[in-house]
Amino acid sequence: MDRLVQRYLKTAIGFLALGLGLGAVMIARRELQGVYPSPYWISAHTHALLVGFVMMMIQGVALWMFPRPERGDVRYRPGLAEAGYWLVALSTGGRLGSELLRPGVDAPALRWVIVAAGLGQVLGVLVFFANMWPRIRSAGARTR
Repeated sequence: MDRLVQRYLKTAIGFLALGLGLGAVMIARRELQGVYPSPYWISAHTHALLVGFVMMMIQGVALWMFPRPERGDVRYRPGLAEAGYWLVALSTGGRLGSELLRPGVDAPALRWVIVAAGLGQVLGVLVFFANMWPRIRSAGARTR
């Protein structure tokens, strides 16, 4: 298994742990202290699980399992798969941290960080799958 694939999968598992931990804190606070989570915490929890865990797991498995590019096919570029990783990982982490801070901080800069992180997530996923597009084919398609 390629190191980049390992990084995608392990980072996904890290976001799963963060999402589950945040969910546990939110339910304990709600049920034991009567403190309902803010929409920002709910968004952070959702993005940790859906983008951080699910999307990064999908990307890692796709990178691992899709057919390798054909010889001479320069459309797939490993550097773009790496760039997609960093965009999604850093943007999701930034969004998670910023949204957890947001209920207590009304600074315009923090709002811009949340917007930039959200756009970074979108860009990272699009870069990854645009790069993977030529690898979406049957493994034996060329031999038939």
